Amino acid sequence: MMLPDISWSRRGLIVGGVATGLVGCGRKTADDAPKAPAKAASQTIETAVGGDWRSSADRARDMWRHPVESLKFWELKPGQTVVEFWPGAGWYTEILAPFLASTKGKLYAPTLQADASDPAAAEVVEAYRRKLSEKSRLYGDVEVTAFGPTSGPVAPAGSADLVLFLRNIHNWMAAGIAEKAFRDALAALKPGGILGVEEHRGEAGRIQDVLAADGYVQEAYVVQMAQEAGFIPAGSSEINANPKDTKDHPFGVWTLPPTRLSAPRGEPAEPGFGHAKYDAIGESDRMTLKFVKPK
Repeated sequence: MMLPDISWSRRGLIVGGVATGLVGCGRKTADDAPKAPAKAASQTIETAVGGDWRSSADRARDMWRHPVESLKFWELKPGQTVVEFWPGAGWYTEILAPFLASTKGKLYAPTLQADASDPAAAEVVEAYRRKLSEKSRLYGDVEVTAFGPTSGPVAPAGSADLVLFLRNIHNWMAAGIAEKAFRDALAALKPGGILGVEEHRGEAGRIQDVLAADGYVQEAYVVQMAQEAGFIPAGSSEINANPKDTKDHPFGVWTLPPTRLSAPRGEPAEPGFGHAKYDAIGESDRMTLKFVKPK
């Protein structure tokens, strides 16, 4: 089962652009048919990104997300302990888990903190767990934890070499838990450990909406939150920049691929909406940042 990107708004969890009360990949193709799980062979970042277990839809997004370059910028190494916050349907897990499993590393995956009163969020988590189970020989022992308003540690204190925030800070701002995410990441990291950030980049100089309703966050705002939590800025990259992104789209960042909203979130799609303009832009302009926990 392929799940779309997820997002959080004041309406709650957004799955596939539809509000569920708590955003998008294309349809399956023949290349996406389940493959027999294989035991993880020794991987490099390049071979993990090139793995034939990744779906064609996921591989098509490499031109926008630059996983090889990004992971090297964040200093991913064999045998590390890594924490991937809110992995969603597992786009990056498909790369991280085989790499770490084959190099005697460890992956923690703090998913949505879901409960029985929120079936849509619970299904996102359950689908992710099914993926881990179905590919356990390839993925190794990925440990699912939770992150949310009342969650505990995302990984044992001081255990992680690398923590990743991958296009989720806007979700946490909408839910009022962004500051908690930075604090929880700091607690999980070893002294000298790295926090890697990929996030939709807002227009510099504007007043930042604290709920990030359009999905964009100013880079200076992210740096400020990280520093307030105790992190030290350690670098930035334009790996995931997109100068075509004007950041003024009718339905926020979700107007762009891969979500391609054509109506306000939670409302039915508009059949006559002109997607061509936004498809020509491609995926969003993104900051790529690195922070370090003080030694």
